[in-house]
Amino acid sequence: MERSEAEAVYDAGREACVELLLELTTRYEREVARLEERVARLEEESRKDSSNSSSPPSQDPPASRAERRAAAREKAKQWARREGERKPGAQPGHEGFARKLLPEDQLDEIVEHYPAACEGCGHEFSEEERELSERFGRHQVAELPPIAVIWCEHRTHRLRCACCGERTTAKLPAGVGDSPFGPGLQATVVSLTARNRVSRRDMSELARDLFGLPLSVGAVDKVCQRAALALSGPHELLVGQVLASPAVNVDETGWFTAHDQRTLWTATTPEAAIFRIAEDRHRDRLKELLGAGFKGIVGSDRWWAYELIDPACRQACWEHLKRDFAFHTAGALAEQKQFGEAGSELTKRLFQTWHAFGEHSDRERLAREMAPVQAELHELLEHAARKSTYTRFHRRFAKNLIKISPALWTFVTVEGVAPTNNAAERALRGPVIHRKLSHGTQSEDGERFIERALSASVTCRLQHRSLFAYLRELSRVK
Repeated sequence: MERSEAEAVYDAGREACVELLLELTTRYEREVARLEERVARLEEESRKDSSNSSSPPSQDPPASRAERRAAAREKAKQWARREGERKPGAQPGHEGFARKLLPEDQLDEIVEHYPAACEGCGHEFSEEERELSERFGRHQVAELPPIAVIWCEHRTHRLRCACCGERTTAKLPAGVGDSPFGPGLQATVVSLTARNRVSRRDMSELARDLFGLPLSVGAVDKVCQRAALALSGPHELLVGQVLASPAVNVDETGWFTAHDQRTLWTATTPEAAIFRIAEDRHRDRLKELLGAGFKGIVGSDRWWAYELIDPACRQACWEHLKRDFAFHTAGALAEQKQFGEAGSELTKRLFQTWHAFGEHSDRERLAREMAPVQAELHELLEHAARKSTYTRFHRRFAKNLIKISPALWTFVTVEGVAPTNNAAERALRGPVIHRKLSHGTQSEDGERFIERALSASVTCRLQHRSLFAYLRELSRVK
């Protein structure tokens, strides 16, 4: 307001001044309330970290050295205060595990050692005095032989036919193929690239240092693309097997292709995992991943894209709920804290009941013991979902859980369903590290290699199979 406007209001009389003051007061209070609400929400968001939300540890704010030490000391004290908990490390009476000695028929070399002189009188033993003992010490050493590439030249000769005079050139056997690298070398390159996340340039250096083989970065990439083609058929079969399972765990994470934002999806079972790089993490991509004919149960977090799935055919992750309740435990309002504490206690009881089920395997008992937890959680959520100033920070969370309520308890009645989405998150752990090291892929061909190689790698790990042996055999077939 300009001075001239203020003087005009003053000249208008007492009533005009009172009305202006009341209007300004109302406007001021409304703006203050808006700003206070915004500050409260920003403070709520600032409390989120990897321990009480779905944000990854890499996004946690940096802590000073003193803060890290204080947190470590507090954690150690909490462990010490726990009663009835087993301490870290081997327990009393634990049977030790030592490296077993190989039998003699599996040894490549045996070296006999004899004492040079008597420890009593100093007599030096001669060659004639050395004889094998019935009882002797055994110490086995494992060593790598000098690694060298075996070069094999295949010569295709031409012969002239004595009957017609036609010249015929020999063809390479099916097992040789057109590649200048053998199955073992190709399997090594792909295994180190997919499983151990070695970059193309580092793989080129390793080939020179370990094998004495000059291998360019481009050659490494050609080996990977050749593997992607060889894995095409097996990958399609694997996708069909996973999507035919009665239950899968699904998760997604960010990816980059030529610096463009993409999304890496996974669908995982206890024995297999498939990966797919898509445009985004929307529900249409979820449809493409699962396909129209999928009839099983989907375990996932509570990302909005999964709302596409009927809650009765879904299992929401309780590890995420555990972190969400922990977040509300430190809330700004007393009722929010009580809500978080009650939810955390129910979550603790749920996991105790689930772990007990792993020992007794009685599903009827599981349902019976889980029923009180279900009833108490329902009551807690109904109370928190009411419209009130005291529930403004956790009301939306409670309403969301009520909306998907059947998805919270699928694991109680359906065999093969777990209350967490840990299987899918573990499957994505390696690819996330791969993305951080390589910054994603550069082309669609690179995406296909990542999808198929990671699927083969994680599946072999889940099945306790050798990825190297599988790729070597696949290269021989091709």
